[in-house]
Amino acid sequence: MQTNTKDTKETVTVLDTPQRDIYGEGYDWMARLTGTGWHELSSWGRDGWDLGSWPYIIFAVTKTEDEAGELFGYCTYVEGDVAARWYRNREARSQAISKEAFWYWASGQADGPEALEELNPQEFRPIEGLCEPFNPDFGK
Repeated sequence: MQTNTKDTKETVTVLDTPQRDIYGEGYDWMARLTGTGWHELSSWGRDGWDLGSWPYIIFAVTKTEDEAGELFGYCTYVEGDVAARWYRNREARSQAISKEAFWYWASGQADGPEALEELNPQEFRPIEGLCEPFNPDFGK
């Protein structure tokens, strides 16, 4: 599948994103990730806050390579809709995941840091410990 990276705007060929089964739900979609190179990601930030709200909101990550180097992807399953984003840089992907996680936490759609409850979901703020994976080896 061809797409453009979000950080470098390159056209790249990447892994297909597992699409939902029209009759399935989020847990079924997660089961379909097995063997695809995609892995669900349940926690985010230094303290391992919930990332998403299973089975309705699920994040998945992957890493692959092309002739120019490494590619880092993440996708979201949101009530059946699946969207993937690709980055040449791991830190750019982590920042993008953090921004999306912040939105879900601040809007009350996922359990995250209590300090975010009064913030506007549209106004991302890099909070200490937020913009880092809970498991530093994720998506390798």
